[in-house]
Amino acid sequence: MTKAQTTLRALVAAVAVLAAGNLTAQATPAAPAAPQPARAPGRAAMRVITLTSSAFTDGGMMPARHAQTGRDVSPALSWSGAPDSTRSFVLLVHDADAAIGDGTDDLLHWMVWNIPGTATSLPEGVPQGAQAANGMRQISGTGPYYRGPAAPATGPAHHYIFELYALDAMVNVAPTGMAPPLTRREVMAAMASHIRGKGVLVGLYRRPAP
Repeated sequence: MTKAQTTLRALVAAVAVLAAGNLTAQATPAAPAAPQPARAPGRAAMRVITLTSSAFTDGGMMPARHAQTGRDVSPALSWSGAPDSTRSFVLLVHDADAAIGDGTDDLLHWMVWNIPGTATSLPEGVPQGAQAANGMRQISGTGPYYRGPAAPATGPAHHYIFELYALDAMVNVAPTGMAPPLTRREVMAAMASHIRGKGVLVGLYRRPAP
């Protein structure tokens, strides 16, 4: 066999291989695209609520009137920017610098839930009692009322966090019958999937030096 014949035979074999590959590719159907997971229904973004007090500025010192060393009167609060879907509010006031129990919780000074969704404020000096006006319910670490700050004079001022949550539902938790820490956990669990907005206000306090 001449060199030319050998070269020609090699070219013919190469063309046959290429043709067979093309036929196989055409005969084999493309793999179906992997199914895409269904998207969860859209949910509105969390609304930022503006929470203020006429008694102190955000990050400012709280007056003695609202502390245990004074008259222990709850401060006036007002807010704006809650979503239209709000059915109720929950107010949580706690001392972020006072760990209790095993250290995973902090000291509760006030919790008010089932505040009407149409409300835009709480007056100064909310009366004591588990069942407050307009169906509101309240507790603190010591009873059904506001308990003011009392950080010791020997250390730095404590941070008292006022958190206001806008919910699209009411909270069906009784204000009595359980220890305050447990009531707090029950309220937080009940509102977990219903939060549509939140506002935060921070007050500082330290007892006067003796």
